[in-house]
Amino acid sequence: MPKKIPERMCVACRGMKAKKELLRLVRTPEGQLIIDVSGKKSGRGAYICREESCINKARKSRAIERVLSIKVEEALWQELQLIFTQERSGVPAQFEPLLPKKEYN
Repeated sequence: MPKKIPERMCVACRGMKAKKELLRLVRTPEGQLIIDVSGKKSGRGAYICREESCINKARKSRAIERVLSIKVEEALWQELQLIFTQERSGVPAQFEPLLPKKEYN
C-alpha cells in the first residue's frame, strides 16, 4: 500500500494540493506572521499556492488576514511575490538561504 501524501487547502483558490507544493504562513504564539519554509514551526498556519494568481487573490480577498486573524503587512506580500518570481525563473524550491528570515507584525 503506497504512503499517503498529506494535502492542504489553499486559502485563496480553495484547491487541495500536496502539502509540499504550497507555502505555509504561520501566526506564531507571539503574534508574528512568518513564512514557514520548513512547514514545522509552531503556531496557526495557512497555506497558499505558489502561483501569482493565488497570491493576488489572497491579497484582494484578505484571505490570509481572515484565516489567521492578523494584519498582513506590505512587506509580506512583496516577499511572496519575490518567492513566486524566483520559482518561476527556475530557482529550486529550497529558497530559504536566498531570503533573509523576516518576521512581520
